Amino acid sequence: MIKFRGTVLSLHPLFVIVMLASVFTGRFLELLILFMIVFIHELGHAAAAAAMGFKVRAIQMLPFGGVAVIEDDGKMTAMKEIGIALAGPLQNVIMIGITLACRGAGWGDEQLLTYIIQGNIMIALFNLLPIMPLDGGKVLQAVISLLAPYHATLLWASLAGFLCSLLMIVYGLQPLFTGGGIRLNVVMIGCFLAYSNFEDYRNVHYRFIRFLFNRNSIYERDPDGLGPAQPIVADSSKPLDDIMRLFKREKYHLIYVMSGRGSLLAVVPEQHVISSYFSSNGPPWQT
Repeated sequence: MIKFRGTVLSLHPLFVIVMLASVFTGRFLELLILFMIVFIHELGHAAAAAAMGFKVRAIQMLPFGGVAVIEDDGKMTAMKEIGIALAGPLQNVIMIGITLACRGAGWGDEQLLTYIIQGNIMIALFNLLPIMPLDGGKVLQAVISLLAPYHATLLWASLAGFLCSLLMIVYGLQPLFTGGGIRLNVVMIGCFLAYSNFEDYRNVHYRFIRFLFNRNSIYERDPDGLGPAQPIVADSSKPLDDIMRLFKREKYHLIYVMSGRGSLLAVVPEQHVISSYFSSNGPPWQT
């Protein structure tokens, strides 16, 4: 584990074991190249996040890739999330361009340069799959958040990632039905991603609570930071958590509380609803 300017650089223990095993299997150079490609990919995410003012807490190298852990205090908009997510594959495109230029100029070993190009293509395309926590999954989640309430966004992104992971597992097992051997690496990665998305789905409530907590903090720091108000019409008997599940990521909400007879009882700013929910004082129109 190395700490550089507040960012922790760490290697997963299993990743270290795989690298050591490659020495004895004669594949160390290939794995080292893939390691560098993945690391530069993650540096792209980290650089984009830092340029947008976000703190990069860690860059972790995992057995199946890497991850840049970015601190989100509620200021992460959908477009910023998309920009940070695509900054990783952009590094792969840049590396492909540089390697093609070197191969065209006759610099370096052609077989090695071809391997670098293929590695970058593989890693870029894999990361663009619509599965959390891959880059494509983050882009999908950000796009959904522009159209749907944030709670539904978390649910749909997790379910989409889980279903795509199952399809990856099926693809890895498919050769069994034609008399071939399974694609073990695809099956293992699919299982890892399926488990990750299943856990995300199970923890949607806690992820949504963090979203609300950060949102309330943003309002206290910057009342104009959530954009134009969007009305939510709710019956006075509707639970607070059901109302908050209608909140959208980049909208500010005013809740129009209606009586059973259809008359307007109150207009409540969203921060009052959030504060009442966390303080357990009951709906603000009843206090």
